[in-house]
Amino acid sequence: MSKRWPAVDALLLSALVLMSTIPVAAANTAPSKARTGPDLRSSAFYVLDDTDSRVLAARNERVAVPIASITKLMTALVVLEARQPMDETIAITRDDVRGTPGSSSRLAVGARLTRADLLHLALMSSENRSAHALCRQYRGGTQACVRAMNAKAKALGMKTARFVEPTGLSAANVASPEDLAKLVRAAGANPKIRAYSTDPEHVVRVNKQSLEFRNTNLLVDKSNWQVTVQKTGYIAEAGRCLVMEAVIDGRDVVIVLLNSWGRLTRIGDANRIRSWMEASRASTAG
Repeated sequence: MSKRWPAVDALLLSALVLMSTIPVAAANTAPSKARTGPDLRSSAFYVLDDTDSRVLAARNERVAVPIASITKLMTALVVLEARQPMDETIAITRDDVRGTPGSSSRLAVGARLTRADLLHLALMSSENRSAHALCRQYRGGTQACVRAMNAKAKALGMKTARFVEPTGLSAANVASPEDLAKLVRAAGANPKIRAYSTDPEHVVRVNKQSLEFRNTNLLVDKSNWQVTVQKTGYIAEAGRCLVMEAVIDGRDVVIVLLNSWGRLTRIGDANRIRSWMEASRASTAG
């Protein structure tokens, strides 16, 4: 028996050498994150390369969920398509207060702003009374405005979308991430929505007082981001949401992020998408 041990030892040694190479081979062949998709924390998302209509990443993309103030993009679309005078002055009323329960506003009853300023604040600063006043002053009133919002959703092919009011404070305003990408693309085609939604700040005059409003999306003021249209949103039922179109690595990219519970998670996810795209491009080029 003792004469057989050297052969056995040699066999074991060969096996050990072979096994030691397996982790290295696995590490070399395992797919990287750049190939498998970005590591995102939002519960639902949809990332579309609009340059060639290619879906880059998605999760729960066809499930309709509450969309919070992303609603205001649709409100803006139908208000602008109604072609009412943008310089017409509209007063904030008690109806606008009652129509936006549980939300705060610096626009008191009696404040008078132009339709353009109300639209600017609704898109940039997510001002709820502004959005409600715009819809209230729509031809035919609030209900006609909401009907127009649902008709527009249907025209855009948003099969899961449903709107019951213009601000997004109701959890009954729902849509899937995939359908919201269609809304973002339509909104991005409108110059006013692009300009108003991405403006870092805007000052309005109310009762001889200047009020400064800032954008709810931190990315619009970042030099390393080129955001062309955007909207944020939050209610408890929807979590923190962000939709936008941005130029990333020379591509027009639509990003939909829904139900991001951390305060900065949606911003972090947007940055992770950009980093992933840039890393993927570098990996392909290399």
